[in-house]
Amino acid sequence: MGLLQANPKPFLLAPRRLPIRSSTHPTSFSNRQKLNLNLHPPIQHNALRKFAVPNSLPGKNRTSRLNAAAGFVGASEPEATSGGRILLSDVVVKRKRRVFSGRKWSSLDIGTAGVVLAMHLLSLLAPFYFSWSALWVAVSLYVVTGLFGITLSFHRNLSHRSFKLSKWLEYLFAYCGTLALQGNPIDWVSTHRYHHQYCDSERDPHSPLEGFWFSHTSWLFDTDSIVQRCGGPNNVGDLQKQPFYRFLQSTYIAHPIALAVLLYALGGVPFLVWGMGVRIVWVYHITWLVNSACHVWGKQAWNTGDLSRNNWWVAVLAFGEGWHNNHHAFEYSARHGLEWWQLDMTWYVVRLLQVLGLATDVKLPNEAQKQRLALNMGTAS
Repeated sequence: MGLLQANPKPFLLAPRRLPIRSSTHPTSFSNRQKLNLNLHPPIQHNALRKFAVPNSLPGKNRTSRLNAAAGFVGASEPEATSGGRILLSDVVVKRKRRVFSGRKWSSLDIGTAGVVLAMHLLSLLAPFYFSWSALWVAVSLYVVTGLFGITLSFHRNLSHRSFKLSKWLEYLFAYCGTLALQGNPIDWVSTHRYHHQYCDSERDPHSPLEGFWFSHTSWLFDTDSIVQRCGGPNNVGDLQKQPFYRFLQSTYIAHPIALAVLLYALGGVPFLVWGMGVRIVWVYHITWLVNSACHVWGKQAWNTGDLSRNNWWVAVLAFGEGWHNNHHAFEYSARHGLEWWQLDMTWYVVRLLQVLGLATDVKLPNEAQKQRLALNMGTAS
């Protein structure tokens, strides 16, 4: 998600009032008062749910119908679009969004791009500063910041409230996510909730319908775009009312810098290169693949009304986040790999925490909920 965030701005677009599908999701109408989300309209699960997409359609035809219904492409003339079809996919780009030229860059845009570029340049030094200890530092921090920080904390716990943790443990995992250098919890969660609210519509912060690389990376460098599409972070009142998250928001950049200083003190340049550069770039692209590849390549098991896909290789890299169609079908679920063979490391950790009594109110979809959304095409892999 966003690496550096501006102060919240008022809504520039009036959100449409659309229904929420799941009453168990934290941003549903029945739970907004409990979470003090301070939302103007009720959150909808998906901006494209209003378009009827028959369950019996094969995945490719459903994508074409979805694109046409959303006004992105003509169902019979996909070649007429400006972006063309994404490689090895049935997803057609509506229009390529120009991020790097033809617009004014803000200081925040420049800062975000500078951080991303610096981490990539730092990682290029890895072959010259290799050591086994430095490699294990990178792998350990990959698990700590990627699994405990991003997938378990920022995503499943804070964004979707799939389970509850004691505050000390919730805050510890959230701090791990801050060290991933993907932004503070308030802004990361806000952007992700907007993604689900407006998924694959013109107001989605990062849809491949505006280009694969836009959904993967370049959306980060147009910070005004999210404000123009969705407004400021007005959907995270549950986090904003907690002093700890406001503290992380105001002091965010200091924490990864402190980690870098610590790594340098412990192991010199090799620890800095591998523990910061290599590890951060690795976790960056794994997180970004969920936004891009999992809306382009893979299969759909559920009638979610969007482009989300189940992608096994992203699931392996991203601790289970690649079962993305499962996730969009049941946002509230703490488990994304719904089949026994769908590897989901984050769920295994949540389940362990539940067994130990550290995680409670763990949400999972029931059979009736699955039947309502199941496609007549079997379980996707």
